[in-house]
Amino acid sequence: MIDYKGMKILKSTLQKNIDSLENKSILKRIATRAIILNENKILLLYTKRYDDYSLPGGGVDKGESIQEGLIREVHEETGAKNIRNIKPFGIYEEYRSWYKPEHDILHMLSYCFTCDIDSKLGETKYESYEVNNGMKPVWVDINKAIKHNENIITSSEKKGLSIERETFLLKLIKAQV
Repeated sequence: MIDYKGMKILKSTLQKNIDSLENKSILKRIATRAIILNENKILLLYTKRYDDYSLPGGGVDKGESIQEGLIREVHEETGAKNIRNIKPFGIYEEYRSWYKPEHDILHMLSYCFTCDIDSKLGETKYESYEVNNGMKPVWVDINKAIKHNENIITSSEKKGLSIERETFLLKLIKAQV
């Protein structure tokens, strides 16, 4: 079992349109993100709909540990096998407007970990929205991914909400690993 209790907050963000957290209904979501490196390449997800790169990972299911969620998400999204040597990297915290009426704000904590996998990827197990968005795993030079995402941030109207988080994390990974 990995120890993630003492993980540090890498960054905490508040979406620009949120003026206060007071008197708001807040939904807390725990997510995981995997940092998988192979020499100068990193395993990322390319999403055609948003034309961006992101770390594999996603929400931790109810009753699932953070480690179990990480392993499940990485396997589903990349087809990775034998996910091992899982080590804490840090937490990215964000507050975003929520689109469902039960809550005003989403408070997401993304637990980021480095890990190793077998070199050959297996089959992915995407959810329908991931298929519709054109998601696929790719090994890419981290510098290319950062530059690509930065261009999308400045020039694209179709960018997703997570691109700032992903680009921040990619820059931090490049600087620290």
